[in-house]
Amino acid sequence: MSFTAAEQAAMSRALALAATPGVPAGPNPRVGCVLLDPSGAEVGEGFHRGAGSPHAEVDALAAAGDGARGATAVVTLEPCNHTGRTGPCAQALLAAGVRRVVYAQADTNPVAEGGAATLRAGGVDVEGGLLLDEARALNRAWSFALEHGRPFVTWKLATTLDGRSAAADGTSRWVSSRAARLDTHRLRGECDVMLVGSGTVAADDPELTVRDEVDEPLAQQPLRVVMGERDLPAGRRIFNDRAETLHLRTRDPRAVLFELWARDRQHVLLEGGPTVAAAFLAAGLVDEVVAYVAPMLLGAGRSAVGDLGITTLADAVHLPVVDVHVLQGTTLGTTLGGSDGEDTNVRLTLRRGGGRS
Repeated sequence: MSFTAAEQAAMSRALALAATPGVPAGPNPRVGCVLLDPSGAEVGEGFHRGAGSPHAEVDALAAAGDGARGATAVVTLEPCNHTGRTGPCAQALLAAGVRRVVYAQADTNPVAEGGAATLRAGGVDVEGGLLLDEARALNRAWSFALEHGRPFVTWKLATTLDGRSAAADGTSRWVSSRAARLDTHRLRGECDVMLVGSGTVAADDPELTVRDEVDEPLAQQPLRVVMGERDLPAGRRIFNDRAETLHLRTRDPRAVLFELWARDRQHVLLEGGPTVAAAFLAAGLVDEVVAYVAPMLLGAGRSAVGDLGITTLADAVHLPVVDVHVLQGTTLGTTLGGSDGEDTNVRLTLRRGGGRS
């Protein structure tokens, strides 16, 4: 593979465009595109703004106008080859007279794949793989879901140093600091499903929405999902009109993920209690753990996770740490800086395999 300096710079720009804030999570991947004229100068750029909106290539072609003829399209994902709510990008590029296409990540979605072959058949020079790892990281949940046929699962928990999520009397409000709670809403906003068990809904009555720094819900909300067989009162906050809610009457994690995958959901944030967490862990269906650890000891109270059936250290579940941050007050830091620790949590991110998703 051979890429020019201009193409490499354009791919970095395309990745930045794809990561533009405000794009709803799922079901489509985040994609950016930059068009270069034969001298390597940019003539147009664009990005995908969510399902039903123009794809990144079409957005860039519109910006370039006649400047697209003879241009090189640098795009973070292989141009699609199917007609859905929008037309196939491969055909749009051919019609515009683009002479070369450079993409980062191949599109393995069976519905959309084949764009590179269509372009080559139309006489376009096509190369892939430029900044592949960066493109995969941008759409890590989407990539994982396509490869595994199920959503990527992140388990979020707040715990004390001795593994307690609540005190013996049930109080748990201040196990996580304000900074950790704000960070949790950032995490929720990166997922397209928030999942809890019916026991958590019955006991804690969570609203389970993504909220801003003044505790107001954002306009775009993930799907709220409750799993469990028990009946729940309609007045529980999770059933209000601030977001869509789905009650899946099963205790089987695989059945839950199968149903969510069928609904085109790709990233589940597991926020359930210890029983639900244990069920997903025992089934091998937790791909990432984000743990907010408070500098306190309770000695008794609710465990952060239920019984995993492990009786010997040799059978322990090992999850390599991939990131550590100190969350202090309302800010994100990397050292305690002399804090007394009263409003401090350490955020640990652990991931199966310790590498990319």
